[in-house]
Amino acid sequence: MTRLLQLIVSFLTTASAALASPCQFESQGEGRVAAIVDARSVRLDDGREIRLAGIEPTTATKQALASLLAGRDVTLRGTDDTPDRYGRQGALVFIRDSDTSVQAMLLAQGEAMVSAEIVDKDCAATLMASEAAARRQKKGSWADRSAIKNAESPDDILAGIGRFMVVEGKVLSVRQAGAMTYLNFGRNWTRGFTATISKRTLPAFESAGITLKSLESKRIRVRGWVEGNTGPRIDVRLIGQVELLGASEPTGERP
Repeated sequence: MTRLLQLIVSFLTTASAALASPCQFESQGEGRVAAIVDARSVRLDDGREIRLAGIEPTTATKQALASLLAGRDVTLRGTDDTPDRYGRQGALVFIRDSDTSVQAMLLAQGEAMVSAEIVDKDCAATLMASEAAARRQKKGSWADRSAIKNAESPDDILAGIGRFMVVEGKVLSVRQAGAMTYLNFGRNWTRGFTATISKRTLPAFESAGITLKSLESKRIRVRGWVEGNTGPRIDVRLIGQVELLGASEPTGERP
């Protein structure tokens, strides 16, 4: 094989691997981490504040983030570099020359939870797989049995109002009222845990071949911010917030 042919084969192999790697979005720039701002935000030496997209922090995330990123050179990747209302640029963060995002590293350690905001299917699946592995191995926050809330214990969920939570349980009924569909996990609709899905979110489920009525009597995992007064609820705005569980998978917190 000639040298030129070797170079061509090497280039094509590298390009193919890059295309096959998940979360390899367009580069949004590079920089060195100058400070850890909070549990999912860092400041670069050029002054930019970066919010780690795709995850929600746990109590140990900030320390884990400092261990991974303090003083490190990083590459930013994403589909949109428009700053949010706080001036932060959302991105997947990669330590220089690494193919694994910092988000995936945190998830694999059990030091973060998937937020479901990444809509790219392959990337979202990779992040979810990292979290699932940590959950199976009871790493980090998943060592605590109460990390996943049981839908049959609505008072435990309601105690975390205003927080991001992961809840598991069986959908007892699916009801529609106006532009909202309700996945009810309790027989008392006013006090039991409920996942709400607006009409504008339905196309995402339909594209995935999921009818909401088909979730009735199924065991699912729901993640999101807990709201409610008499009974807790999570507003599902992204399809990634809902996971269908296998029959053999343990559900929620048990005494």
